[in-house]
Amino acid sequence: MYIPKDFKITDESVAYEIMKEHSFATLFSQHDGLPCATHIPLIVNGKYLYGHFARPNRQWKDFENQTVLAVFHGPHCYISPSWYETNKAVPTWNYVTVHVYGKVELLSDEKELMESFHDMVMKYEAPDSPYRLQDAGAKYLAGMSKGVQGFKIKISKIEGKAKLSQNHSLQRQELVINQLEQIPYSDEQQISALMKANLRK
Repeated sequence: MYIPKDFKITDESVAYEIMKEHSFATLFSQHDGLPCATHIPLIVNGKYLYGHFARPNRQWKDFENQTVLAVFHGPHCYISPSWYETNKAVPTWNYVTVHVYGKVELLSDEKELMESFHDMVMKYEAPDSPYRLQDAGAKYLAGMSKGVQGFKIKISKIEGKAKLSQNHSLQRQELVINQLEQIPYSDEQQISALMKANLRK
């Protein structure tokens, strides 16, 4: 990933937080000599990412031991030059993203697979949700697990990028923040908050 110095996320813990908060990722590998991608939730557990494919998805059939790329898409939004102090400017896009590289291992151990399912359910279910995966019953879960292929990716490299107008003056960054705060959409609100936090550093 192209990362100018001003935009590089150097704190790995920040990259991990982005991976956890924006865990619906795009997973790229090679299949039959061509790029292949699946949009999929990935759960971070230490130095591994866990996930699973539907068995009919052919991407998993030849990606074991490949070095794959998982892209975690954080908040992003359009930045209008009309917000600046001059019209001699062009539009841009602010965003946060993390790229993770690693080798794949298919899960053959039923216990490890079920633990990854449990972790995923616990992450996404509301704290007060009455649903528990184990309540579905061992026989039912064993049947369902035959329709998926679990895997884990041993993380070998993490690249993080936060493009938050750091290459502009403080005055211009403040103008952008003020405009974004007036837009009632999640991405704009998140980007404005991240820009504010970056100014305080």
